[in-house]
Amino acid sequence: MKNLFLSAAIVLGGLTSFASTSPISNTIVKTVTIQDDYTEIKVVEVPVAVTDALKKAYPDAVLTKAYKNTKSEYKLEVTVGDKVGSLYANADGTWIKK
Repeated sequence: MKNLFLSAAIVLGGLTSFASTSPISNTIVKTVTIQDDYTEIKVVEVPVAVTDALKKAYPDAVLTKAYKNTKSEYKLEVTVGDKVGSLYANADGTWIKK
């Protein structure tokens, strides 16, 4: 008789764990993008090394706008034919992948 009560208690105890609801937890992931602040400069202020590198790599490119950040990196907005894009370069004319 004791075994019957003990077995019933174990079975009922096991069923209650399945019947309980687990608390809902929302995980929020925030993505923070830090960009270097570029300030617009005149196209004539771009170093000669950068303009020479642009002419060598993209002979048909037209430099429309130029930007500079605090690390002396340049963001160049160029037009090649009907395509518009941005290129990044150091002051010595080496290209930066971004």
